[in-house]
Amino acid sequence: MIYLANALALLIEFAFGCVVALFVFRLLAEAVRADFYNPICQFLYRATNPILTPIRRVIPTWRRINLAALLIAWILEVVKNFLLRFVAGDFWASNVGTLVLGVADLLNFFAIVYLIMIFVWALLSYVNLDARNPLVPLLGRIVEPILKPFRRVLPLIGGFDLSPVLAILVILLVQTVIVAWLMNTGHSI
Repeated sequence: MIYLANALALLIEFAFGCVVALFVFRLLAEAVRADFYNPICQFLYRATNPILTPIRRVIPTWRRINLAALLIAWILEVVKNFLLRFVAGDFWASNVGTLVLGVADLLNFFAIVYLIMIFVWALLSYVNLDARNPLVPLLGRIVEPILKPFRRVLPLIGGFDLSPVLAILVILLVQTVIVAWLMNTGHSI
């Protein structure tokens, strides 16, 4: 029976992760003012507009941050945590703890997304890619605001940009300290 519960938990994690990714990438694309006509952005807008359009009438954008997309991503993480606790048989878990776990999971998701994007961006800097590839400009627009402060601290050394290494280190520290603390708090409440 535990094997079926583990399989169901895996499916829940995967399904909710895919949907949360749509809203997180939509949020990031809008925050950095990515090219609306980029095919990837078009896909994100078409996939998320049916849910976001009615909510954006009530919850507006604040300083280029799509609060509606952020709220939907958090709600999805909370629902995922409720389902995972139900599958695990943890019926007596605190609702407040599950809300905190939703925040922790969303922060962790952002951290993982940025870790992957910064790593891919660093690899792409050594490869000559086709500039017409829609992923390259979008990835650059999303990653550059994070790397810019690190480039001020750590300039080019011998033609090598080591700012992605420093950015990844800081993101890992955030995961280790803040996300882990929130997870622990969510489980203990």
